[in-house]
Amino acid sequence: MNDLGTPGGQASFGDDVLLLADIGRCLDELDPPPGDLVQRVQFALALEDLDVEVARWERLDNLAGVRGGGTGTITFTVSDLTVMINLTKMGKLHRIDGWLVPAGQYGVEVRVAEHGTSSTTADEGGRFVLDNVPCGTTQILVHLGDVSCRRTVVTPTVVL
Repeated sequence: MNDLGTPGGQASFGDDVLLLADIGRCLDELDPPPGDLVQRVQFALALEDLDVEVARWERLDNLAGVRGGGTGTITFTVSDLTVMINLTKMGKLHRIDGWLVPAGQYGVEVRVAEHGTSSTTADEGGRFVLDNVPCGTTQILVHLGDVSCRRTVVTPTVVL
């Protein structure tokens, strides 16, 4: 049987380990993971026990309200529901004006990492307002139906 080994007949595993260690140090220095990565993952996984549908980003319009000043609009969709929100920065807090299509008096909840939740009910036209929303990793949950056949839709996280 032929033992081809490495070119030159010498094992280069030691050099490979050093090279990979150098690459790891370079990545840690130039592109480290966010400092709050663990908290973001824990926040997202907190919904693991719920039976939820995750909406997807549909459209973004000038997200100056996200990580900035002013306002911004985001639209999320899932099979039979559209959630449109307008974000308005008000000092250190945000106001979320939202609309649900199809319209209905559904429960709406906003979760902000390290700040808890607040909730409201959309009016018969599907409109809702969430005032005094703090900055942070945020998700919106929409509770459709009554307690016996409740369905929950959650948006992807947005950092306000």
